Amino acid sequence: MGSIRTTEQLGNALRAARKQLGLTQPQLALSAGVGVRFIVDLEAGKPTLRLENVLRVIDALGGEIQLTGLPSTPAVNPEG
Repeated sequence: MGSIRTTEQLGNALRAARKQLGLTQPQLALSAGVGVRFIVDLEAGKPTLRLENVLRVIDALGGEIQLTGLPSTPAVNPEG
């Protein structure tokens, strides 16, 4: 899969993954613990969806997010 830079591209990619897995929108919603309306909105590229739920859907599809191109930062020491 290529680079995703818009909510529409993300929605299209997730719809394609769902269909490739043979899942309906209600089945994916149940698996991810979200409503069917959320899946519909996500696949339509709605830009104001809750990130936590987007991540749940990606996980339910067996995917993960990887960020590239960001500057690297040194590890933060939790003790300060």
